[in-house]
Amino acid sequence: MRGPVASRWSRAIAAVAAAVLALLSALTARPGIASAATQIQVYGTWLCGTDECTWASAPNMTTFDADNHWLIDRGDGTPSVNLVVLAFANPLKLLDQTTDSGDVNGVPAGMTSAVVNYFTSHGVRVMLSIGGATYTGDWDTALSQNPSQLGLNAAAVARQLGVGIEIDYENSSSPNLTGLQAFITAYRSQEPYDATGSNPAARLTIDLAAGDQYLTTLDRYATQNWLSTSNPVLDYANAMVASKQLSTSRQEAQWQEHVSGEPQYGPPVPPLAPAKFAGSVFITGSQIPPECNNFAASLESSTGSFVQNVAPAGAGTTPGMLGYMFWAAGQPSTRGTNTFPPNTCLGGVGTGSSTYSIPIPMPALRQS
Repeated sequence: MRGPVASRWSRAIAAVAAAVLALLSALTARPGIASAATQIQVYGTWLCGTDECTWASAPNMTTFDADNHWLIDRGDGTPSVNLVVLAFANPLKLLDQTTDSGDVNGVPAGMTSAVVNYFTSHGVRVMLSIGGATYTGDWDTALSQNPSQLGLNAAAVARQLGVGIEIDYENSSSPNLTGLQAFITAYRSQEPYDATGSNPAARLTIDLAAGDQYLTTLDRYATQNWLSTSNPVLDYANAMVASKQLSTSRQEAQWQEHVSGEPQYGPPVPPLAPAKFAGSVFITGSQIPPECNNFAASLESSTGSFVQNVAPAGAGTTPGMLGYMFWAAGQPSTRGTNTFPPNTCLGGVGTGSSTYSIPIPMPALRQS
């Protein structure tokens, strides 16, 4: 084709091409949008027993398997998650190495080697969570008495069971940061930071709030002192669930607070590298939420682009959060639902595991 018509067609095609390129450029320049999704590395759940997270007795492993088999088999022989966090141990009992009706040397009697091996034999990493909201006062007492010994005791338990340790210290008004620093220093004296992730006991993480507006003092200190990409002390943080399940936009806004920090605060909360935290959603509640049984309608689906692509905003160099944590498998409350059959989360968590091609076992984590 020649002449004026050909010229007009050429100009039109060129204009369309320019518009497409401009649109692609605008999309990749938007905060939280990247040209290629980053692989989700952390896809885990907190796990409670049948007794509201006390783990006060050793489970019958046949019953335990029936209750939790969906975690190690999403229907095709592959686990639904690559991490299980056993919740919770009492920090004061761990310090005192208490043996009573529900604990053995400070560890809940149900957190046994058999339970750990049930998951690790399928390539699922296991951690033990110390604290939770119920034990905030016991954290305060233990940190005021002998935080270094608590850190040493935690490291010994981690080595004995072959697990990592999660710090869940939810004092929002006046956290004992000096004591918590002593706990972490003592722990790291026994189990140094391991970027390869090959030593389970070296995995040490912390829980922060869904955004920066709760646990702010702890968030500020942890971001500045323990979650740096240049000198990491803790492996990563979990942005915990909010008080209730949020909308997609509100959930993403909460996680963005960690990425961007809160410069308007006095003192400011610095930005956290996306590679240094995972976000959390509910899979149990007053009713069974879609996050448990309907991936297409779930937050782990609707926030997937954000989680895989959110851009650094002052800390870190690579886009994308580490992944997702789910609260909570098992029976976290007698007043709500559980994830035992027939209420398993295969249709939500399990489908998400397949959709996102979650690596099992968990690989070495991104460091920046």
